Amino acid sequence: MVGAMLLAVPIGLALGTLAAVRRGSLLDRFIMAISVAGVSMPVFFIGLLLIQFVGFRWDLLPFTGRTGPVWAGGLPSLVLPALTLGSVLIGPIARITRTAVLEVLGADFVRTARAKGLPESVVIVHHALRNALIPVVTLIGLQIGFLLGGAVVTETIFSWPGVGRLAVGAILSSDMPVAQGTIIVLSLGFIVITRVVDVLYA
Repeated sequence: MVGAMLLAVPIGLALGTLAAVRRGSLLDRFIMAISVAGVSMPVFFIGLLLIQFVGFRWDLLPFTGRTGPVWAGGLPSLVLPALTLGSVLIGPIARITRTAVLEVLGADFVRTARAKGLPESVVIVHHALRNALIPVVTLIGLQIGFLLGGAVVTETIFSWPGVGRLAVGAILSSDMPVAQGTIIVLSLGFIVITRVVDVLYA
């Protein structure tokens, strides 16, 4: 899930900001079309596509199991699961970022920054985007629950030894203590991340 967020958040912010700056252009429409497509496709479908092409046909990355810890050569086996889970988060982040940045671009302090002669990149990044991040951070926090659910599916598809796959196995084998424990761990992760979101508002 952390890997998915590390992929999705920067890409979503960049695409949403670019679409807002180029509002009404072909690039804006293309980014919004990709965002809608990403929201519409389920996690398991994206995962199966990546397994079929990137993993099986082109043989670029491992697509089953885990080759070891990330810091000890296990990073390649993390790429496809993280990309699968993160792809469904890029769309919502890009769309909410575009809307928020468009609102901020019309504010007085942005016009003042431009009147002071600041470069456009500084105006966009340090003034517009920074002040537009509160709804984006809120959305990311709310999407954590969706990511936790998607992680269960992703771990099952890629045979990843994670908490989600452990929960599925425990439920299928009627191992109630393990199932309850995994659900508590996932719930605790959701609570912790929502508290982090509250701190990030500052």
